[in-house]
Amino acid sequence: MSAMQVIFRVVFPILLSLLAVFYVVFLFIEPAPKKELTIATSSKDSTYYTTALKYQALLAEQNVKLHIVETSGSVENLDLLNTGKADIAFVQAGIIDANDNLNVESLASVYYEPLWIFYKNQGYTIDYLVELINKKISIGVIGSGTQYLAIQMLVDNGITTDNASLIMDSPTSSKDKLLKGEIDVMFLVSSPSSPSVVELLSDPGIELLNVKRVKAYNQKYKFLSSLTLHEGTIDLYKNLPSENKNMLATTANLVSKKGLNEELIRIFLKQIKIVHNGQSIFQEQNQFPSLSHLDTPINEEAQNYLTSGDSWLESIFPFWIASQIDRLKLLLIPLLTLLFPLFKGVLPLYQWTMRSKIYKWYKRLDDLENSNALDVKDLETNMQKLADLRLEVQAHTKVPLSYKGEYYNLLLHIDLVSKELSVKA
Repeated sequence: MSAMQVIFRVVFPILLSLLAVFYVVFLFIEPAPKKELTIATSSKDSTYYTTALKYQALLAEQNVKLHIVETSGSVENLDLLNTGKADIAFVQAGIIDANDNLNVESLASVYYEPLWIFYKNQGYTIDYLVELINKKISIGVIGSGTQYLAIQMLVDNGITTDNASLIMDSPTSSKDKLLKGEIDVMFLVSSPSSPSVVELLSDPGIELLNVKRVKAYNQKYKFLSSLTLHEGTIDLYKNLPSENKNMLATTANLVSKKGLNEELIRIFLKQIKIVHNGQSIFQEQNQFPSLSHLDTPINEEAQNYLTSGDSWLESIFPFWIASQIDRLKLLLIPLLTLLFPLFKGVLPLYQWTMRSKIYKWYKRLDDLENSNALDVKDLETNMQKLADLRLEVQAHTKVPLSYKGEYYNLLLHIDLVSKELSVKA
């Protein structure tokens, strides 16, 4: 059997089978995702929006484009997720009813959001929310997490539109009205570094409510945490606040629509970790991002990443290269299965190829040995042909050292036949 026959009968069918398996497996492999995400935040002066800008810059370095959508807050963000107009959104913990948001999964909680309840200093201290009867109270814009939480707490303390004036307004506008005395109380869910928070704490005419019964609120609202803002924490020089304050805090949660590509979730969370794993007034190093304080089931890929961190491939290769290798892992089993017989047949094929370089000369040698030449002249002609054959073999037969024994056997056989013919001559 010639080399070409071996290739067509053995190698070619294996290669065809390999290509067929590749094609079938590729049909079931999820294609590389479009490197683009949309995140719903809040107003441009909110912490959600400024945090999303940090995500955007880091993702751009990974060639992922992040579109930021300005909204009224958590409630609108949920609507955008459920209608498919956003991929990811900031949602304040405690807002989501998992039974009404079956298309939403949690990715992580990323930082505490303290609840600041500021009131106009009128010469007396307010200790309980029930004391806000007949007050003008700003509870945030419609659809915001602040509004949702404020109404829940006020109603549970007997404060409704029947005995107080509840005003829907933005944080900036509410702050200005409180400073001017146009409203009495302002609810604000924001970070301690917020300019509005610092400005209101600095004003002697404004007081921060020292929340009584924080443990009761913790037990009633499982999504709330109790925090202590110690004297002087915001500003040591100005001694802000001037005394320890008990506070309540929710968390800022990142949620996504179901079915979001796992690779995009993973690369997104890698950047989230960079932004939020530091230390701040209310959080320890590496406390966030976290799997706690979540209102909906956790996305499986998010749980895997936040629990186990970077994979072995990610520790060696850039993310997108590692993800491509991981995507192709389904091909390894059929590839190895088909390559095993191919590799198994390579050695015999190689041996046959090397030996064929030697054995092909034996046909001519056999013809000369078994010729019926009896005439001296014909015998001399055959002897010359043997001499030419020997020279031709030496000139055109190149084999590795491991096959030199068979090569020299050929030369010996040529010489042996030559001697036999010389005896006859």
